[in-house]
Amino acid sequence: MSFFERLGARIREQDTVVSVGLDPDPDRIPEFLADHDLPRWAFNRRIIDATHEHAACFKPNAAFYEDGDGWAALRETIAYAHGKDVPVLLDAKRADIGNTTRQYAELLDHADAITVNPYMGRDSLDPFLSRADKGVFILCRTSNPGGADLQDLELASGEPLYERVAALADLWNEHGNVGLVVGATTPDELEELREQVPDLPFLVPGVGAQGGDAEAAVEYGLADGVGLVNSSRGIIFAGENAHDEKGFFQAAGQSAKRLKTRLNRYRD
Repeated sequence: MSFFERLGARIREQDTVVSVGLDPDPDRIPEFLADHDLPRWAFNRRIIDATHEHAACFKPNAAFYEDGDGWAALRETIAYAHGKDVPVLLDAKRADIGNTTRQYAELLDHADAITVNPYMGRDSLDPFLSRADKGVFILCRTSNPGGADLQDLELASGEPLYERVAALADLWNEHGNVGLVVGATTPDELEELREQVPDLPFLVPGVGAQGGDAEAAVEYGLADGVGLVNSSRGIIFAGENAHDEKGFFQAAGQSAKRLKTRLNRYRD
């Protein structure tokens, strides 16, 4: 099965489009995990236990794992999520040329999908796109305010750059494994992009701590019922004010469940 077939099955089985971002900021990991050999892995394991029944996908961000202990924690995290039958999307935003991008693509030996940056063009993404069984989410219209600095630039054709990215992604979808990253903080653009590329699933960040539009995220983010709406900090650190370990991770589970319920109001 392709990644999107497996993701669609997970969405239907668990009735959820929630992507739980596993971004274990070392400065925010609770003190009761500080003595663990791999605090990020210990934290993620408990988050997965608390949230997996509400998760269509787990999305670790590579930035929080790029050291020796971090990579070990990430490998354990991916294996544990797979043990719960939850796919893993690695938010790495990789791409380069030649041997470098082929090396980056080896991350897909472990994860089920990855985010990539299209700025260097088709050849920089070929090693990812050629993995027909893996998902490739191409950055298109991101949720940060500064995304407009480049993504909104008008081309000679009159279209903004992010629309050209969407059109190219549609052309590059030869294996049916391409999706787009489109932020929930720009709901009008979400709608426009859905009209432009009706068959590409979206990964929609920005609904949690960034306050994006949940209704637009669901209405325009899903293609044939398949897509993901991500929350990271709003779920995994929901229990920061809890008085004990049990309360901390219960809060994460409750936050994931609330987001699932909220998003499901807008699903067909």
